[in-house]
Amino acid sequence: MKLLNQRNILSLLIVLIILYFYSKDSMVTSSVAGSALTFGLPLAMAAMVGIMCERTGVVNIGIEGTLLFSSFIGFFVAALSQKLWWGLIAAVLAGVLMGLLLAVTAVTWKMDQIIAGTIINILATGLTSFFFKQGYTLSDVMPEWDIPGLQSIPFIGPVLFMHGPLTYLGLLLIVVLYIALFHTRWGLRSRSVGEHPGSADTAGVSVIRLRYLNVALAGAMGGLTGAYLALELVGSWDRGFSAGKGFTALALMIFGRWNPLGALAAGMFFGTAQAITNQLMFTGVVTIPQQFTNMLPYVLTIVVLAISAGKVRPPAAEGQPYEKEKA
Repeated sequence: MKLLNQRNILSLLIVLIILYFYSKDSMVTSSVAGSALTFGLPLAMAAMVGIMCERTGVVNIGIEGTLLFSSFIGFFVAALSQKLWWGLIAAVLAGVLMGLLLAVTAVTWKMDQIIAGTIINILATGLTSFFFKQGYTLSDVMPEWDIPGLQSIPFIGPVLFMHGPLTYLGLLLIVVLYIALFHTRWGLRSRSVGEHPGSADTAGVSVIRLRYLNVALAGAMGGLTGAYLALELVGSWDRGFSAGKGFTALALMIFGRWNPLGALAAGMFFGTAQAITNQLMFTGVVTIPQQFTNMLPYVLTIVVLAISAGKVRPPAAEGQPYEKEKA
């Protein structure tokens, strides 16, 4: 029975656990759930970058570099201008630039896509490290938008309706991407290009143009994620700022089966693990060295990939350059 599959049982179990702890201490439970969203959302948003690329057959290993470079540009533009929205626009444009760089190397030049993504990561690390200057600060981060009426709902209100604008925008875009990918003509064409580009081309779909479009849009999403990290979540920037979130996002994408909602659920799982760990350390229940807490996302990534091995199938044309057949 579909109602009793493993995913639904796990979801029900998580809900029951939350309800149990909420009955014991509603304030702590709401705080942990809110932190889970804060930690998990940027990972889910970064996973959308990979989904948009790989659904059209382009492997994007450069998510980490996109997050690093866009957050760097967004932060320093905002710091120099003292206008957060200018920083947001600059971060999105920087993400698009990185996306177009991947498109040129992987789609036009037909370079090995793994190598192309690795180049982007190395380039972003080098540029940001070279041009980084200390002493720049933001006067404030993106303001919290409390939604009147909804924020007072028990548990749900503090968790979902007391965040900054980029949190709401990120959640909205994930839902929009799911609808667009599976219920619009663009989504159908994107998936067909990722599965059978030759057939899609025969049907009149421009494979090259659609891959360029999707990789550029994915770059914009990566730029938005970088802006979220630098301008709303942290409010500062340092070398290695993205801290492996782009690589973790690749694991979420796979675990979520290249589905935006699946990747969001996986992101919430990662975020919950991080939030619970922080809460246990804060209350003194456990004492874990900082090095081990820093390892947690990567350990979970390995576990997730081990669980998913052999159980998921990527788009059939993933990583394959397309060459139009000559008549």
